[in-house]
Amino acid sequence: MITSEDKKYLMNTYSRYPITLVEGKGTKVWDDKGNVYLDFVAGIAVNSLGHCHPALVDAIKNQSEKLIHCSNLYWNENQIQLAKIIAENSFGDRVFFANSGAEANEGAIKLARKYASLKYGDKRYKVISAKNSFHGRTFGALTATGQEKYHKGFGPLLSGFKYVPFNDIDALYEAIDDEVCAIMLEVVQGEGGIHEATPEYIKAAREICDENDILFIIDEVQTGIGRTGKLFGYEHYGITPDIMTLAKGLGGGFPIGAIVAKEDKAVFQPGDHASTFGGSPLACAAGIAVMNEITKEGFLDSVAQKGEYFRRKLKNLKEKYSVIKEVRGKGLMIGCEMDMEEAPDIVTKAMEKGLLINCISHNVLRFVPPLTVTEEEIDTALIILEDVLCEMGF
Repeated sequence: MITSEDKKYLMNTYSRYPITLVEGKGTKVWDDKGNVYLDFVAGIAVNSLGHCHPALVDAIKNQSEKLIHCSNLYWNENQIQLAKIIAENSFGDRVFFANSGAEANEGAIKLARKYASLKYGDKRYKVISAKNSFHGRTFGALTATGQEKYHKGFGPLLSGFKYVPFNDIDALYEAIDDEVCAIMLEVVQGEGGIHEATPEYIKAAREICDENDILFIIDEVQTGIGRTGKLFGYEHYGITPDIMTLAKGLGGGFPIGAIVAKEDKAVFQPGDHASTFGGSPLACAAGIAVMNEITKEGFLDSVAQKGEYFRRKLKNLKEKYSVIKEVRGKGLMIGCEMDMEEAPDIVTKAMEKGLLINCISHNVLRFVPPLTVTEEEIDTALIILEDVLCEMGF
């Protein structure tokens, strides 16, 4: 029934797995037939506290009984409180709230161009991003995305963007000219296959920006909010960006995005940028609840420890199964590259055994469980994965 109505009423934008999820608690979800699954997709790195975390549920419930939405024509206490929490726990001074990662990245590009326009006129407008990157599907974010497969059929794309190989410092230097206003990077490429930026690359990008008065934008949509074992991914590199973007885990499942910028880079004025729904009382209540949980003492240390535990166990599997080519990632953002074309089949067979994971870049299994996952749940996931590999003859 639901499949036929999906095909009748919804646009054909998703290739879905044949299960209908109806309930979730912690790391577990249930389908409409009563089957239970370990969810190591977590809404694609969104359900940072797991499903229906009591603090998040209470925050949304309580706020929904008071004020769900008001426009940004009026003050909103939750918006200011969440902005303060983010600023006090990051490099940033000012925050703009949107509803998604793509929106946040669009706004970051606009902010960088506005900054350059105020200082240099309209001659500085180009944005450098990395090949194999992913920044969103709206037009600016899509153009910043360095993957041709997402561009096909939507040309002509916006002008003023160029792509350089990820982790190639020389290429980054060679791409700089007087027309560049920003460098936009992920510290771990998510959709691109869980590839980490090297410390040297990120430090070089920071130095290039400093030397040329170019803004350094770090897209933390997937790496932010504790996913890598630190609150923000840039913290692993000993640098700070000028602008970062957030979404996914910030609302724990409730849609919210954010642009965070240093005071002297936050040059938007009234009328320059806006969002009807951005920073609503309800969305910000969710964000406050998530941030309060993640910034509790010991929480991020536990994410780092569980991530190390997970990667170590996966590397042990790699020693047993040569089809596992590489294990990589930070914190609980982990990629397992398979030496095979049938990697999507692993996803399907794991689902049939009660484990939800997904496949990116054709042959990389992505594991992004809730940050609240336990070592016991990780062990169960690994048992299922090994069972699948055995059944497939590896």
